[in-house]
Amino acid sequence: MTHKIYQIDSFAGEVFRGNPACVVIQECGLSDTALLQIAAENCVAETAFILPEGDKLYLRWFTPDIEMDLCGHATLASAYAVFHFMPEYVKENRVVFHTCEGEIPVFREKDDTGAEMFCIDFPVRRGEKATLPLHIRNSLSRQPSEVYLSRDYLLIYDSAADILSMEINREEFDKINLGTGGVIVSAPGPRPEEPCYAKIGECDFVSRFFTPKATILEDPVTGSAHCTLVPYWASRLGRERLYARQLSARRGELACEMSGSRVMIKGKAVCYLAGEISV
Repeated sequence: MTHKIYQIDSFAGEVFRGNPACVVIQECGLSDTALLQIAAENCVAETAFILPEGDKLYLRWFTPDIEMDLCGHATLASAYAVFHFMPEYVKENRVVFHTCEGEIPVFREKDDTGAEMFCIDFPVRRGEKATLPLHIRNSLSRQPSEVYLSRDYLLIYDSAADILSMEINREEFDKINLGTGGVIVSAPGPRPEEPCYAKIGECDFVSRFFTPKATILEDPVTGSAHCTLVPYWASRLGRERLYARQLSARRGELACEMSGSRVMIKGKAVCYLAGEISV
């Protein structure tokens, strides 16, 4: 049986930027073992699997190691694939995915330049104040000023330069297993007078994301982390609309907005590869 596969760079307007995700359109339901094997073979941060059933689209996300409970960049990539290659599932410029987190709508919009954007409607995951586990603390090149926990640990720093220069001692970091969770490091966006401003640019906040015991240590752009980041920074900065940059080597840009118990996460996407797999 052959299945369509696409590799799409999410939260970026050009290839080789943002976060690459593979999207597999299943012709029939594959076993969990096969889904994990395909994700491991793809060896990108996430592979999304779409299963059409009637007029519904069922969506699951796998890293090369485990199934995830929520993934932003692979959802954005999946929406790109549906809008461009499965238009029969688009209703009023919207697609709806059925997931373990319930229904997730994604809307297609245009930015001020007329470029295509996708808006993901995700649940808010507010962090609660927490104590940082010793193995995580010992793995960090810099210590945070605040620590919160939802699915992920959220570590707050004073300067964007701290995030840019963060190093992880992987031997120590991998002594802890957070399951589907990871570690977010975040700080306010740089001011124009800061030396790092030229490297980062204007934004409201910056972040990076690391996962212990994962094949891929640093996730290039992590949409689901913004379910926790956005409510924190919206409260701290007193604004519902925020512009974020993730400072991985590939970089990523996200326009975010609080909407009650939901967070709207917007970004661009571009298709790098299209083909088929036989499984």
